[in-house]
Amino acid sequence: MHIHLKAGNNEKKESRNLFITVLLNMVISVAEIIGGLLSNSLALISDALHNFSDGVAVLITYIAVRVSKRQSTERKTFGYKRIQILAAFFNSVVLIGICVFLLYEAYQRFLEPEPVKSIPMFVVAVIGLIANFVAVFLLRGHSKSNINIKAAYLHLIGDTLSSVAVIVGGILIYFFDVYWVDPLITVLISIYIIKETISVLMETYNILMQGTPKNINLKEIQRRIEKIQEISGIHHVHAWNLSDKEIHFEAHIDLKKDLRLSESEKVLLKVKEMLNRRFGITHVTLQMEYDFCHDKEMIHNGDV
Repeated sequence: MHIHLKAGNNEKKESRNLFITVLLNMVISVAEIIGGLLSNSLALISDALHNFSDGVAVLITYIAVRVSKRQSTERKTFGYKRIQILAAFFNSVVLIGICVFLLYEAYQRFLEPEPVKSIPMFVVAVIGLIANFVAVFLLRGHSKSNINIKAAYLHLIGDTLSSVAVIVGGILIYFFDVYWVDPLITVLISIYIIKETISVLMETYNILMQGTPKNINLKEIQRRIEKIQEISGIHHVHAWNLSDKEIHFEAHIDLKKDLRLSESEKVLLKVKEMLNRRFGITHVTLQMEYDFCHDKEMIHNGDV
């Protein structure tokens, strides 16, 4: 028996802001690549690569959000909601890979420092900073409720910080000729982004592996369900995220008495309302039993 509570969201505004962010990132990338080549700044080129990867990441996010709205079918009974999780996982892996490459390039620059033209570096970085501020503002509200947009948002936060760092680096190079600042900025930016991206990567991995959501305590759920008068216990419990917004829960429920179907449905409603109110679980599947299963373990390791 299933009970599904559908969550609402501002999808139209979300899609529009994602599309604008894609355009901004592509414009920034072209400007910074040209500026990086003219100024010979690795930091600016690294910022351009970040922005380009972010543009691609946000484009994937935009497509994923639109695809996830498709209706369920006989072949895709859950619809396409999980495509956003796949996109977030892909975005995170790509960004970490780019940062590792930039760390290697920075290492080469430390070994063989090269002169950098600070004025073009400074001007282009300021343009990038302004555009990144706009993009961060557009996605900030949506990042709290959508893990895929959160991944893209983290990309943009990293780009905003890197633009600030490049501006500071341009000033230092202009006044003090300290060219080693350029690869140093690249290292600091890359390490920060790797640190922030790993948390998104681990969260998406847990969802794809159908792990128990981090805010769900199965022992606490068991304790609360077993407090319901008609229930003697629960077993064969599973809890997982279909998407970052939708939590599913299933279990076998042991009844104290051999109730009629109409009576067991009342018990089901009690469990469903408690799970939604206390734990934010949106989809509940329960198998009502009376002295049926021999295995009463909460986590069942055999065949269902």
